[in-house]
Amino acid sequence: MTEPRHGRPAGPLPRHLLPDTATIGDAGQLVIGGCDTLELAAEFGTPLFVYDEAHLRARCREAVVAFGTHATYASKAFLCRAMARLAHDEGMAIDVATGGELAVALAAGVPASRTHLHGNNKSAAELHTALEAGVGRIIVDSDDELDRIEALVATGAPVPQILLRVTPGVKAETHEFVATGHDDTKFGFTVSTGVAERAVARARASDAVDLVGIHAHIGSQVFDAGSFAKALSVLADFTAPLDLPELVIGGGLGVPYVEGEAAPTITEWAAELKAAAARLGITAAIGVEPGRAITAAAAITLYTVGTIKPLEGIRTYVAVDGGMSDNPRPVLYGSGYETFLPRAVDAPRPRRVRVVGKHCESGDILVRDGAVPDDLAVGDVLATPVTGAYGHVMGSNYNKVLRPPVVFVADGDARLVVRRETVEDLLATDVG
Repeated sequence: MTEPRHGRPAGPLPRHLLPDTATIGDAGQLVIGGCDTLELAAEFGTPLFVYDEAHLRARCREAVVAFGTHATYASKAFLCRAMARLAHDEGMAIDVATGGELAVALAAGVPASRTHLHGNNKSAAELHTALEAGVGRIIVDSDDELDRIEALVATGAPVPQILLRVTPGVKAETHEFVATGHDDTKFGFTVSTGVAERAVARARASDAVDLVGIHAHIGSQVFDAGSFAKALSVLADFTAPLDLPELVIGGGLGVPYVEGEAAPTITEWAAELKAAAARLGITAAIGVEPGRAITAAAAITLYTVGTIKPLEGIRTYVAVDGGMSDNPRPVLYGSGYETFLPRAVDAPRPRRVRVVGKHCESGDILVRDGAVPDDLAVGDVLATPVTGAYGHVMGSNYNKVLRPPVVFVADGDARLVVRRETVEDLLATDVG
C-alpha cells in the first residue's frame, strides 16, 4: 500500500525533528550521542526512550542565558533523578507539582530552595513537607490553600515565599485540555472578576506568607509567541500598582512534532517576552518555566514491529510492542507524530500506515497517519521522534504492561537512568 501521505509523497524524516547530536552511520542507521540506536534496542530492549544528554543540556543553558536564575524547568514534562540533577547542574530551578515530584528532585540532590511547588489542590501534607524542606517558592492557587498554609505556620512551620497564580483571561490557540489562561479554568485567581486583587490583599495582610510575585500560565504547546505578549499586557495593568519583584509567565512554548510545524526557539521566545515587558513598562524580573521546550525533541522512542495487517482498500495497521501506556498524548489530545526506521533514516517513506499499540483498545493509536519505507517488515525497529515530553511521565501500566526504560546517551556512552519495570515491580503494591 503506497498511496501518498495527505496527497503528497512522504520523503525522508525531516532532520530538525531529531535530537541535536543525531547523525547517520555508515550503514544509514541513526546514531544519537555517538550511540547506534539499533544497538541500543538490542541491548536494552524495546520500547525504549533514548535521550540526547547534550540536547538537554543545550536547552537548559539556552534558558539560563535568556532568563538567568529565573529560568525554571517544568519537571512534569519529564522527571527522573538524572533529569532533575541535570537541570539543576545547568542552573535551572525545578518546578514540581506534587509531593512525589518534590521527593524525586530532593533525592536527586536539588536544594529545596531551588524548587518551586505548583498545584491547584496541594494537600496539607504536601504543603507541610514543602515548608519544612524550605522550598524556594510556593505558587498559591486558591483561598483554601492560603487557609492551609496559615494553619501550618500557626503550628510552627516556616513562613514561605509565595507567588499568587492568576488567570489573565487569555485564550491560547492550543488544545482545550492544555489551555489554562482563560477565565474558565480550574487554575488560579481570576483577574477579570476581582478575585486576584482580593487574593493579593489577603496575602499582603497575612503574617503566614511572604508575597514576592505573580504567576500566570496560559497553556501548553503554544506556537504563537504573541499569545504570551497578550498575557503580559493584561498582567502589566494588574501588577503595576503592586510593585512586586517577580512576574512568572509560566511555560507552554510549543515544539514541532511533525513535518511542516515550526515554533520559536527559547531565545526567540525570550526576546518576544522582554520586548513586550519593556514596551509595557514592566520592571519585575520575568520568570519562565519551560518543560516541553527543554525535553521533547531530545528523545526518540524505539519500538519493535510485531504485526503488519493490511486491510485491502482501507489502510495498513502496524502494531508495535508499546502504545498508549508509554505515549498517551495521541489518545488524549489527538497529537500527531512522525515515524521512521532507524536502520534507514534517509530512506523515502512512501508507505502509508497507522501505527498502533498492543493494548485492548481500538483507540490505542500512536501515529494515525504514519509514513514508512516500502520494505517495512515484522521485527523492524520503528521509531517516533520528539517523544521526550509527556511520554514517560504520563505512562501507565494499563493491561499490566511494564513501563519502558530510559537511557541517556552522550559521547558514545549509554547510561540507564530508569530501568525497565519487572513483574515483581508490578506486584509489589498488590497486597492481595
